[in-house]
Amino acid sequence: MEVSVLKIGHRIHRDYRLDTHLALAARAFLADNLYYSGQKDSKFEESIKKVVKKFGGNFSIKYIENYRSFIKSFNGIKVHLTVYGENFEDLIDKIKDKNLLIIVGGEKVPGEVYSLVDYNLSVINQPHSEVSALALVLDRYFKDKNIKDKFKDYEVIIMPNKKGKTIIKNK
Repeated sequence: MEVSVLKIGHRIHRDYRLDTHLALAARAFLADNLYYSGQKDSKFEESIKKVVKKFGGNFSIKYIENYRSFIKSFNGIKVHLTVYGENFEDLIDKIKDKNLLIIVGGEKVPGEVYSLVDYNLSVINQPHSEVSALALVLDRYFKDKNIKDKFKDYEVIIMPNKKGKTIIKNK
């Protein structure tokens, strides 16, 4: 089983920070891959690869030139996170334990995306961030998994701490 995220319509100068947060949330909440379309952004890719190298895991990031053909050819369940969708908690069990592609976009997702997917899901029918929506869906999807098991090949690890910062280097 593999979970991938597809961000539609990356714009380098406008979306760099938000899409970085999207990739970090995807990685931290156990997705395997982030694919993105729009403008190819080597700086964005390199910054995520550095995080993976430093903090572990097998997360990958890859540019997709044609999101339509990528969605159509994906072998698994295709989910679009949208404020206009059905309540994700009502359908989360239907998508569990299958290859999953979670699609998010910016402000203007092309209308065709709604018909290219198996489910249009919403975490809440109010304006919100795609980062928060992704984190909630991944949290519920992987609720029985131990996040700590995924990040064993790290250079450094952040230890829980009541006050201050504790970072341990892997030897």
